[in-house]
Amino acid sequence: MSELSIQLHWQRAEAALKTGSYSNAHTVQYNSRYDLPVDAAPDWGGDPANTNPEQALAAALSSCHMMTFLALAAKAGWPVASYHDHAVAYLGKNPKGQMSVTQIDLHPVVRFDTGFAVD
Repeated sequence: MSELSIQLHWQRAEAALKTGSYSNAHTVQYNSRYDLPVDAAPDWGGDPANTNPEQALAAALSSCHMMTFLALAAKAGWPVASYHDHAVAYLGKNPKGQMSVTQIDLHPVVRFDTGFAVD
């Protein structure tokens, strides 16, 4: 079993923690070296210059999809030359009326070596 972790740090910048008047900006640290500024999605008051959890979720899903595809393609002997994806996470309300990721769309484009094609 693998243990994979991150460090998350948030510090209140306002005098008091009150609904609608505090910053969600925080830092996520990967591998004890890479700090990523994170905030809420822009539509929810976050800084558009920072990543947000919904983007990170889309990135994780896209990465897992790619690695699974590459593993299966390698087993099948398919000569994959490149893989590109444009993943989109959608924020909306779930059936209980709570904000949630309601859908994630993946749009992978796979290129193979010249002369190889898959039906």
